[in-house]
Amino acid sequence: MRVLGVDPGTAVLGYGVVESADGRPGRLLECGVLRTRAEDPLPRRLRMLHDGIAELIVRHRPDAVAVETAFHARNARTTMVLSYARGVILLAAEQAELPVREYAPAEVKKAIVGRGAALKPQVAQMVRQLLRLASEPRPADASDGVAIALTDLLVASRRRPVPR
Repeated sequence: MRVLGVDPGTAVLGYGVVESADGRPGRLLECGVLRTRAEDPLPRRLRMLHDGIAELIVRHRPDAVAVETAFHARNARTTMVLSYARGVILLAAEQAELPVREYAPAEVKKAIVGRGAALKPQVAQMVRQLLRLASEPRPADASDGVAIALTDLLVASRRRPVPR
């Protein structure tokens, strides 16, 4: 099973594509970030994110897309703009007819580290260990995308496989 994990953002969007091997998270295929320019209008930035996710879907042909749920920031505008980014991610997945699974930040931390209050560096370290990587994925947003994909694979081991 192959999962595209996405950590939404309008300035920096983190992603990771992870493939399971024999029912265990096995191999990191790609991770990175999609960046947009702050001076570009929001609609252009959203199009760039959509196109980037759509291209990743075409290139890697994942079985599912896993996305971190929106958190409620202190700034309502930040929460709203993050929701726009999530919307274009969900749209790209739907256009590709892929199932979307959503995970709260605490769910990701609990699945990867074992506790929902884990710190980002602890999550990155466990991602490195689980995938037997020489170093933690960088930047941190990419590591978060990988953690989201891993969470889905770990949860998937307890449910029916998604047909390919």
